[in-house]
Amino acid sequence: MRIPEDRLYSENHLWVKKEKKKIARIGITEFFSAREIEIINVDLPEEGEEYDRDDVFGSLESVEEVFNLLMPVSGTVVQVNEKVLDDVDILNEDPYDEGWLIKVEMRDPSELDDLLPPEDYEIKITEEFEELIPEKVSEEEE
Repeated sequence: MRIPEDRLYSENHLWVKKEKKKIARIGITEFFSAREIEIINVDLPEEGEEYDRDDVFGSLESVEEVFNLLMPVSGTVVQVNEKVLDDVDILNEDPYDEGWLIKVEMRDPSELDDLLPPEDYEIKITEEFEELIPEKVSEEEE
């Protein structure tokens, strides 16, 4: 699983890439596809909508459940990736480049300091995979 070094990561498996002084691009990590979750629908906000950190700004729908997307930084949505709304498969195939979700003008760029650097995010997902493995084994034994 790729974890690009040029981004920061939220506890909720979103990545944030600072593009300009106050502009950040936000997307999902490969963690979703690695967990064998195929995304079938995405709901994103409109441009101009404002959010505080940890507000729900959209959702991803798989065959089995809906995942709320929690805003990793406070700000105003300045661009929505229309490509993922038209072709959700981009999220499953290329979540780090073509599959970004939104661009936000950050209200407080210092909130980036609260996100995980790549090496800490790697530790987090390793721990989560270790928790998932016993669940999968017990499901297969049944």
